[in-house]
Amino acid sequence: MDDEQRAHRSLWTVTAPPRDFPALPGDVTVDVAIIGGGMAGLTTAWLLKRAGKRVVVLDMHRILSGQTGQTTAHLTEVLDTPYATLRRDFGEKGAQLAASSSRAAIEQIAARVDELGIDCDFQRVPMYRYAETERELADLHHEVTAAREAGLLATFTQDVPLPYPVKGALRVEDQALFHPRKYLLALADRIPGDGSHIFENTRVTEVHDGAPCRVVTDRGTVTAAAVVEATTTPLNRVAMHTKLYPYRTYAVAGPLNGPLEPGQYYDSQEPYHYIRTQQVNGRTYVIVGGEDHKVGTDEDTARRYAALEAYTLRRFPVTDITHRWSGQVIEPADGLAYIGRNTASRHVYVATGFSGTGMTFGTLAGMILSDAILDRQNPFAALYSATRVKPQAGAKDFIQENAEVAFRFVADRLSRPNGHRLADVAPGEGKVLEVAGQKVAVYRAEDGITHAVSPVCTHLGCHVHWNGAERSWDCPCHGGRFSPTGKVLNGPAMKDLPAKKLPT
Repeated sequence: MDDEQRAHRSLWTVTAPPRDFPALPGDVTVDVAIIGGGMAGLTTAWLLKRAGKRVVVLDMHRILSGQTGQTTAHLTEVLDTPYATLRRDFGEKGAQLAASSSRAAIEQIAARVDELGIDCDFQRVPMYRYAETERELADLHHEVTAAREAGLLATFTQDVPLPYPVKGALRVEDQALFHPRKYLLALADRIPGDGSHIFENTRVTEVHDGAPCRVVTDRGTVTAAAVVEATTTPLNRVAMHTKLYPYRTYAVAGPLNGPLEPGQYYDSQEPYHYIRTQQVNGRTYVIVGGEDHKVGTDEDTARRYAALEAYTLRRFPVTDITHRWSGQVIEPADGLAYIGRNTASRHVYVATGFSGTGMTFGTLAGMILSDAILDRQNPFAALYSATRVKPQAGAKDFIQENAEVAFRFVADRLSRPNGHRLADVAPGEGKVLEVAGQKVAVYRAEDGITHAVSPVCTHLGCHVHWNGAERSWDCPCHGGRFSPTGKVLNGPAMKDLPAKKLPT
């Protein structure tokens, strides 16, 4: 979705205007085709171009208008999966590699900021994961030990610079803040030229592995020796999707009217809140994210914003919420991102499952994938291999989450509709109606005009649900999202929801 069309625009998109790149003008041949113009795609493209490769970046909308534009942009070694869990599932060496790879990604960004002179408000800060109850405190002490053993500069402290009392915190030194859009626009500006291109408003419809590969779009075909799918979730890769669980996440921001030490702060609630400061154009903001839920399982998403706003106004010196936005978080089955050659592919690579640390893992993906394509050794490639199978790691979640997909696949077909008459749909609202014995997803625009589409997601056939806050049709199975009129907003679906005729 183009930023200007979103119901809610992030602090990043409002404070860093977009560039204008052309659409694909026809057939093109390059060394590497990269699908997706976010952190992973642009980092991969920049590193490959610097190494002398001709690259094409393809984005179905505008670059940085997908999940990278909707991030809260924490740069941290503290992952969504606790280090105690990583040590159990991947071993001591695996946990240490997860920590050092995250550190390498942060330093990659720091090096680019310095090398290219990028003005993106980059700042080194500490990170605090804090406890407010005795139970949270016990878990926290366990994680401090695991984080230190993994190699983080981690300590336990009761000196936490928040405007409300806490029982203690895991403090990690040398994390970072930045403005992701300003950073990535600087990379994007350096990609076109010398046989390399960025093409916007170009939808990929097919990806063919081979020698060479072919990427078919609605505007022409890109021929390349290698293809990178950096699209949040890979396009129509059924086996990979069983290992990915899509969640919606929400964020609000407002200018600070009182002191809050620059840093990253995470509470220990379930789901947890993530908090950070950011200087933007000389003004200091606090950003608060959270209220996560599986895609398509909550129609009244406006209440998520209301809960975040109440949390922010209650706890911080903020009197006005000026920005609100939501994004998509893809959780991996076993706790770590999938980065590398895709299953059963020779020349197609994927980067997905970044959890809540997309900026760190997106940068790491660029490092691992560019090395793979350049035939260089990368010390982190094996840990994040997209073809890895670890039945002991995440097995319970794997079974539970995919059982839920199967349940949705059947239950949504049997569920009662939201109504039977067009009059049941108010202006600005979407509902699944049953009309003449057939389910139809109906949206009524503010001007009263109705738009009817099939409720069947074009990815694997689950039924979409209305997202009231974002005005989109969301698929709870694999995270596909569509505009009110059925246009694809987020993959893995590649085809729009078909239009339906309503009886007059």
